[in-house]
Amino acid sequence: MVLRFLGYIFGIGTVLFLTAAAAVAWYVSDLAKGVPDYDVLAHYEPPVMSRVHAADGELIAEYARERRMYLPIQTIPERLRLAVIATEDQNFYTHPGIDLVGIARAAMANLRSDGGPLEGGSTITQQVAKNFLLTADQNWDRKIQEAILAIRIENAYSKEKILELYLNEVNFGMGAYGVAAASLTYFGKSVHELSLAEAAYLAAVLKGPSNYHPFRYPDAAIERRNYVIGRMVAEGYATAEEGAFARSEPLGVVTTNEAPRVFAADSFHGEFSEFFEANYADSIARTGGISTNVASYFAEEVRRELLTMYGEERLYGGGLSVRTSLDPELQILARKSLMDGLVAFDTSHGWRGPVTTIEMGADWGVPLAEVPGLYDVIEWRQAVVLGVTGEGAEIGLKPGRDGAGRVLADRLTGTIPATEMRWAGSPAEALHVGDVVFVEPLGQSGSTYRLRQVPQLNGALVAMHPQTGRVLAMVGGFSFAESQFNRATQAMRQPGSSFKPVVYAAALDNGYTPSSVVMDAPIEIDQGSRGIWRPENYSNEFYGPSTLRTGIELSRNVMTVRLANDMGMPLVSEYAERFGIYEDLPPLLSMALGSGETTVLRMVAAYAVFANGGRQVRPTLIDRIQDRFGQTIFRYEDRTCAECSAAAWANQPEPTIVDNRQQILDPMTAYQVTSMMEGVVQRGTATVVRDVGRPIAGKTGTTNDYNDAWFIGFSPNLVVGVFLGFDTPASLGSGNTGGTLAAPIFAEFMKVALADEAPTPFPVPQGISLIPIDRRTGLRSEGGNGVILEAFKPGTAPPDSYSIIGYTDELGRPLTVAPEADRAVVLGTGGLY
Repeated sequence: MVLRFLGYIFGIGTVLFLTAAAAVAWYVSDLAKGVPDYDVLAHYEPPVMSRVHAADGELIAEYARERRMYLPIQTIPERLRLAVIATEDQNFYTHPGIDLVGIARAAMANLRSDGGPLEGGSTITQQVAKNFLLTADQNWDRKIQEAILAIRIENAYSKEKILELYLNEVNFGMGAYGVAAASLTYFGKSVHELSLAEAAYLAAVLKGPSNYHPFRYPDAAIERRNYVIGRMVAEGYATAEEGAFARSEPLGVVTTNEAPRVFAADSFHGEFSEFFEANYADSIARTGGISTNVASYFAEEVRRELLTMYGEERLYGGGLSVRTSLDPELQILARKSLMDGLVAFDTSHGWRGPVTTIEMGADWGVPLAEVPGLYDVIEWRQAVVLGVTGEGAEIGLKPGRDGAGRVLADRLTGTIPATEMRWAGSPAEALHVGDVVFVEPLGQSGSTYRLRQVPQLNGALVAMHPQTGRVLAMVGGFSFAESQFNRATQAMRQPGSSFKPVVYAAALDNGYTPSSVVMDAPIEIDQGSRGIWRPENYSNEFYGPSTLRTGIELSRNVMTVRLANDMGMPLVSEYAERFGIYEDLPPLLSMALGSGETTVLRMVAAYAVFANGGRQVRPTLIDRIQDRFGQTIFRYEDRTCAECSAAAWANQPEPTIVDNRQQILDPMTAYQVTSMMEGVVQRGTATVVRDVGRPIAGKTGTTNDYNDAWFIGFSPNLVVGVFLGFDTPASLGSGNTGGTLAAPIFAEFMKVALADEAPTPFPVPQGISLIPIDRRTGLRSEGGNGVILEAFKPGTAPPDSYSIIGYTDELGRPLTVAPEADRAVVLGTGGLY
């Protein structure tokens, strides 16, 4: 009877067990049908940030929605891998994808829960399944699917591949995804440089990045890090001594403004290094280096180009590695030169008042910290006026913030001596308690400052290599933080007389010589419905017969108009378009004086044609682009070199690089214009540039009402353009010309940029004859004052007498004048100069 009863119970139990097993099998089978295909992991390409580098490899910008760099497992240090395994999945190398002990532990905890979030127990493989292929829902269905998928992944992929996927995908907090980005974000170093304590902290934050934030919850972060260190010691991944030392270390997490994406002082050399230390030592002491914010305009221009080339998805997630043409030394120098010029002009026009005024309570630091500053003007600091006397002003410096965004407790003060704010008036007139101002530290004391204000005037500076068109430096304004409008590439402004060399090049290319004579006398141009135009010179005077050289050296407007009228404006328009200054220049005579609008970058590229012997260049900021796998997908260099790919040297001739740039100007013409523009520097409108002490050619430019000031010049290997003007065109003031405003900035830049180079004369093309002439008359001369060597093409020579372009006798023949002819001096009005 008992046996029968037991058999009955066993039978019922067996049926129930089989039924339950069948139900579970059906349930699991049904869930398995909805499990995604894990084959996608074999071709998985996570979003990887694109990085932009200077020509020397310095990082200048990163673009990403998720800050991630993908590292193969072989390149991730073993210590970091073991730290993650010790805390996240200690049985990783032995379990089949799921850890039954861990699941049982989590299940017991979940049964005791009262509806709150389910506890994990997931292995690294399960987290890969969840992060890559499943949702983050916390329910039994998703957990079972996760387990099924984890087992399948383990059967398909090696442990190392699974760990590689996990370490490159997981969120480490603070905007960092993957171990490479996390290492840079938290510690400012590569994964190979991490200490045991640092590797342990990265592993620690995986449990909850917001819970172990290094600045909001530093105690919890250290406790969790030390737990990971303990696990590593327990598992034999570190010795007890190493563990004890690591526990004693601070977290060592860097804040954003301490991140090392900077141009280090020791990366510079020669005289530039002396300039760097003299002008940036104070900033180096505060920030640990020169922030890449000095290249913000350049980087933004690169970003726009990449967006056009590859689209948003590839730019922000394609892992592009971009090598640009930026020269960090020249970029820093360009920025300082332009800033100095803008500040000098602004301070000469007086004080406009404080940035704002704050209520002065018991703690002035908190309201001051809320005032927006200029993060890229690293030489200046914001401060609040604490008191004013006849001797100067006492100021409180803007406090910093910690990594959690909290205002730091330190309250530093300093003084502005009356002598350092004299340009603004007396201390009592200029400043009041509560005024927020910008100040610049004086020397290394850290307690004495100079009063500063953000200039209203703005401008741009571009430096380019004339042979290739590579942009070596670009500054698009005083501060990118204040205005992201790039005045080097986006501002359309009239170049004024800086356009004249193109007019003269067209003339020299079509039968004129530098000693050709043009009458500088009044001329009336019938413009139809727009009336009569009477161009005039800057001086409001006329100077009679003058050579082309004189016309360009002294920037004579009337001569240029006569010359353009004699050639015909369609020819000038063709040259302007050939040089890339304009795309469709109307053939109006006023355009010969630079009244058409263009950009600084286009003008610099046009002057590169003169510097390189007449070849067209295409401005470029990007040298090379590689995809996420290191394959080159773009290269700017389009010159060909068939012999450069030889595997070894076998006494063959030196490789020849074929220059396939278009020859748009006769090399001899290019040299003639260059020689004439050397005269602009030596005795013309830009004599301030003589201080550079090197062969320099260039041209000033000023527009109507002094709205724009330009200087574009070059040495044999460097072309630089400077533009100054208000964003809303307005007069700079009478007498503020390209020669007085832009040329000094150019000179300051070139003095340092060329300091380590030997003076190099401009090369004279084959066929050019250098003949002594009287520079005033253009006639051949045997000696005396005013004699220069003029460049003549084959078949041309200085005349014994000259015909005046634009003047004829009573029979319509060109007027011939003897050298002793009196100069015609009469009056007229109107025009750009």
